[in-house]
Amino acid sequence: MTDFDHRPVHNIEAIAQHYTEKDGAPVRYVCTTALGDAAIAFDIFYRDTPHPEFGNRYFGLFYDRIRDCMMIINAENVEDYEFKCGVTEDDRLVYSQHRHDLVEVDGGALDGGRSYTRVIGDVGVLNARVKDGMMYTV
Repeated sequence: MTDFDHRPVHNIEAIAQHYTEKDGAPVRYVCTTALGDAAIAFDIFYRDTPHPEFGNRYFGLFYDRIRDCMMIINAENVEDYEFKCGVTEDDRLVYSQHRHDLVEVDGGALDGGRSYTRVIGDVGVLNARVKDGMMYTV
C-alpha cells in the first residue's frame, strides 16, 4: 500500500506547474512535512536536476503569517527523515506533518511529525521515507 494522504497546504498542481515553467525543469510534489522540530508543515517539491543557483533538488513552501508572504526553503534533508504512517478508514496512509499535528488513523491517532512519534490507541504503524523525489514505505 503506497497511497498516501499527504494533506497539502497549498495548490500543489499550480505550484509544480509554476516552478516547472519558471525553472525549465520538471518539478513535482513529494509530501507535506515539517523539517526537524518546526511546528509548521511545508509542501515539499522535487526536481531531478539540482537548482542551477542553489544546488538543491528539494524545496519547501510555506506561508509566513508574520511577513504575510510565501517563503521558500531548502528541503534537501527531507530524505533523512522517517515518516511513521497509519492507515485511515479509506485505506490510505497518513502521517503527522509536524509536532503539533494530531492525525486520526484507523484504531487511534499519530502525533509528533518529524520531531517525535506518539501513537495513540491500537495503530498499525508503517515506516516511510523519501528517496529521489518519491515517498515509499520501507
